[in-house]
Amino acid sequence: MEHVLLSGFADEIASDFNRQIQVLNRLGLGYMEIRGVDKRGIDTYSGTEAREVKRRLDGSGIRVSALASPIGKIEITKEFSGHFEHFKHVVELAHILDTRYIRMFSFFIPQGGRADDYRGQVFERLGALVDYAGTQDVVLLHENEKDIYGDSPQRCRLLMDEFYGDNFRAVFDFANFIQCGHRAWEAYEILKPFIEYVHVKDARATDGVIVPAGQGDGQIARILGGLKADGYEGFISLEPHLTEFEGLKGLEREGASLQGMQKMDGEEAFTIAFNALERILKAL
Repeated sequence: MEHVLLSGFADEIASDFNRQIQVLNRLGLGYMEIRGVDKRGIDTYSGTEAREVKRRLDGSGIRVSALASPIGKIEITKEFSGHFEHFKHVVELAHILDTRYIRMFSFFIPQGGRADDYRGQVFERLGALVDYAGTQDVVLLHENEKDIYGDSPQRCRLLMDEFYGDNFRAVFDFANFIQCGHRAWEAYEILKPFIEYVHVKDARATDGVIVPAGQGDGQIARILGGLKADGYEGFISLEPHLTEFEGLKGLEREGASLQGMQKMDGEEAFTIAFNALERILKAL
């Protein structure tokens, strides 16, 4: 696919930042979606520490495609002011790391609760985030994560109808839709005018297990073909989730199942995911 840039969550390769860089260089990937660096979330880094991370990336020839933040990945009923202050720090880090893209979420719904009952609170908080993003020239990329308000194509569309613009756009994550019981193609049809960024991981509908791209029910080749036909120009970012890695449990809601994870080295898992995606892209 022309005009598409490949990236990936390099912390799935290894927790060691130098190792992440080495493997990305070996695979010829010039971008990293930065999340975990030397066993810490990038969002916990100080400005000084982030400048050192940027210096190391510059020396390796790797740029940051997006800052993969945990913003919006808290219960909607939790206190927001401290989270908003942390968001402002994340924006500062994005500037330091020279990316306009910040991956984020639309808040966990209390277990047993109805997402629609919390729409007002979700929209109020997202409105504050988007307004601040507009003053800082950054783009919030909403990911369709499991158990958040925007975990269905329909509610993602409501978010896009309300906030889509220069500072709020959609990440399309195939596996998360599958694991929430939605069909990937139908989700794509609903959201394709708003897709700014793509996360590649696949899953089986029967059991929700993550598999390499093309081996599940994400219809990845069909959807990437649709994006190509529509003239998509942007990032396709690998998020393999094929094996356990440092910090994985912290990314899932408490009590979430990590079934199906294979016992393999992070570099091996990332390489398998990369090769599977490359086969699909070459066929397109």
